[in-house]
Amino acid sequence: MSLKIVVCVKYVPDATGDRGFTDALNTDREAVDGLLSELDEYAVEQALRIAEEADDAEVTVLTAGPEDATDALRKALSMGADKAVHIEDDDLVGSDVLGTSLALTKAIQHVGFDLVVCGMASTDGAMGVLPALLAERLEVPQVTLLSELSVADGQVTGRRDGDAATERLTAALPAVVSVTDQSGEARYPSFKGIMAAKKKPVETLDLEDLDIEADEVGQAGARTVVDSATPRPARTAGEVVTDEGDGAKRLAAFLAERKFL
Repeated sequence: MSLKIVVCVKYVPDATGDRGFTDALNTDREAVDGLLSELDEYAVEQALRIAEEADDAEVTVLTAGPEDATDALRKALSMGADKAVHIEDDDLVGSDVLGTSLALTKAIQHVGFDLVVCGMASTDGAMGVLPALLAERLEVPQVTLLSELSVADGQVTGRRDGDAATERLTAALPAVVSVTDQSGEARYPSFKGIMAAKKKPVETLDLEDLDIEADEVGQAGARTVVDSATPRPARTAGEVVTDEGDGAKRLAAFLAERKFL
């Protein structure tokens, strides 16, 4: 029986761009270029490595987002994933992680899965709780924040590195896992992979396909709300300390005044 691996990925604003909010205090995705979240590339890489070790495996990448989120799926397909699923619906706009996890869960059930792989967090929201929510909704074990991952004999095994200890964790499939940026460098898509990705199937689903009511997601169903947002102040020139023999004392006084010492 084929091992079905689903990788949840996110289309995020480029962190090097000038990110901000819309008038409705949602993330402004029009003002800056988007891309596949870098932390999700590690999840795609680990899924592909597992598939390469398996006798028979299929890797599906899944995202929920606007039309342009297809670019993130194509990047993952060019890395080597087999197919993609895109949840696209205007009523998803403004969804928090709870609404997003509901939509992703329904899509995962639609596709079928043995293993769900996620990045450790998104580079925009950076909450890091999506894998746990997926595991809860799917009613399967979760093994998170792994720096090493393998699958054999119906089990997933991983290593979690902490500040004080390293843990070896095992769970029976089906399961949800997340991997860190220490799990292994993501491969760079080859020209052949980029060309092949254009022909790979991308299934588009909306809320009706997933049997989700509009008020369960989006701003209507959000449990978290942004009340206000203030732009980061422009960087000032700072204070220049010219050393005229007393530079060390003046620097120490400067740091002490700001309670850095």
